[in-house]
Amino acid sequence: MDSVNRADLDKKSEEVSAMFDGVAPKYDLMNSLLSLGQDRGWRKATVAAAEPQAGQRILDVAAGTGASSAPYLKEGLDVVAADLSEGMLVEGKRRHPEIDFVRADVTDLPFEDAEFDTVTMSFGLRNVADYPKALRELHRVTKSGGTLVICEFSTPTWTPFRLVYQEYLMRALPLVAGLFSSNPESYTYLAETISAWPDQEPLARVIAEAGWEHVQYRNLTGGIVALHRGSKA
Repeated sequence: MDSVNRADLDKKSEEVSAMFDGVAPKYDLMNSLLSLGQDRGWRKATVAAAEPQAGQRILDVAAGTGASSAPYLKEGLDVVAADLSEGMLVEGKRRHPEIDFVRADVTDLPFEDAEFDTVTMSFGLRNVADYPKALRELHRVTKSGGTLVICEFSTPTWTPFRLVYQEYLMRALPLVAGLFSSNPESYTYLAETISAWPDQEPLARVIAEAGWEHVQYRNLTGGIVALHRGSKA
């Protein structure tokens, strides 16, 4: 990739990071509100897909305030919570001082090769401009035999529901966010990224192309969210 494109991607990453800085204090509350409480079930499904075992070392990227990381700590894992947003990290450290929070760009992780048994990323991959590179970087820091779990918004499989969902994303979500958030523009951006994100099958192919094997996915809530899972040979 040439230097101009690299600079553009870096600028976008910093802009997204700054956007999340501004919504950090109410981020988890807004997630629960806008998902009608479904986010808790999605997190539980992600943890189950990771198949955590006590003593393992896990990297949770796009960890935000640590809501997605805390369950692994309860399972007895050594957890590293990584995020690019300084505001999210500050809020996360305040809420979960027992978790190791690290500021990190998922396309250039500050970790050694084969350092983690499991890597997870929830609702953050679509915000990465060069997400194929992020998937390769996650592959690099994972041990042989290790596991990748990606929890991300996707495309509802039933057409009538898909149409209703698209209307909610582009109309209702920004409206509700405007009533309860101090930064409603950020949720308009989030709705746009969800709408433009690849479907389940294309994302599975990109994950496989990044080096992951045995890539499978499972739909949650009719395909609003999909769990993609792969392993490192």
